Amino acid sequence: MAEQKEPSFEHRVPEGDNRLRQVCTDCGFIAYENPKVVVGAVVTLGDKILLCRRAIQPRKGYWTLPAGFMELHESAETGAAREAFEEANARIEIDGLLAAYTIPRLSQVQLIYRAHLIDPQISAGTESLEVGLFDYVDIPWDELAFPSVRWALTQFNDVRDRKTFPAFTNPPGESGDH
Repeated sequence: MAEQKEPSFEHRVPEGDNRLRQVCTDCGFIAYENPKVVVGAVVTLGDKILLCRRAIQPRKGYWTLPAGFMELHESAETGAAREAFEEANARIEIDGLLAAYTIPRLSQVQLIYRAHLIDPQISAGTESLEVGLFDYVDIPWDELAFPSVRWALTQFNDVRDRKTFPAFTNPPGESGDH
C-alpha cells in the first residue's frame, strides 16, 4: 500500500485574494480560518436571572451566562439550549435574539438569546462550580467573567418587559478590540 503524504501548508496570499491564508503547497487547497460563534442566553425564572460560576478557564470562579461555542450542524438556538443544559442542567425555551456581539480580538461572534426556564430544577454541570438565580440588583457585578456578560445583562434589563425589540449589538464605545 502506498504511503500517504501529509499535506504541507504555507502562509501566503492566494491568487484573487487579499489576505494571508494557509495554502496547501501540493494542491492549492485553502484552509480558511474563520471566527468562532458563541451562543448563550439570559435565562429567567420569574424575575430571577440564571448565572453559572465557571469551573474552567478562562476566568474560572467568575460568574457568566450559560454560553459556549456552537457545534457543527446545529442551529444557534439549539446550541444556546444545549449550553444551558450542559452548564446548569437547565431546560429552557428561547424567546428571541437579545444581542449579536462582535469580539474581534478573540475572533468571536456572540449570539445571546432571551430565554426562560421550563423546569425550575437547575444544578451545576461539569463546566460550572455552582449555579444560581439572582434578582437583577443582586447580580455579582464585580465577579462577572466577561464584558459581554455585563452588556447582555444590562441590555436584557432594558427590555425585560417588552415582547419585541430590535436585537442589541456592542454598546457604544465597546468595540471588543481590547
